[in-house]
Amino acid sequence: MCGLCGVLNHADHWTSGPGEASGATRPAADRHLRAVAANDVLALFGLKLESWAGRYTLRSRTGKMAVVDNLGAVWVEAEKLIGRPCDPLDPAVLAQLEARGR
Repeated sequence: MCGLCGVLNHADHWTSGPGEASGATRPAADRHLRAVAANDVLALFGLKLESWAGRYTLRSRTGKMAVVDNLGAVWVEAEKLIGRPCDPLDPAVLAQLEARGR
């Protein structure tokens, strides 16, 4: 798929919430807030998620990047970027988040 088709052809996902599917007026703001929340976990893996054109960009500290349609795809792409498992429910990850007061 070319980059342009990727921009125009993204499907709704349950993690997008009711905002986009219902035609709410704040889908971009809601997507930004979801990215901020996901970054609490992704930062532990050296990754950063940003809202972009109705989708997300996921970047590593080394400059690797992936474009993902929804939060469900973030974890799969995160594992590809860092080359190891990226489980947000891993007890070690949860302990680090609790230690940071999250």
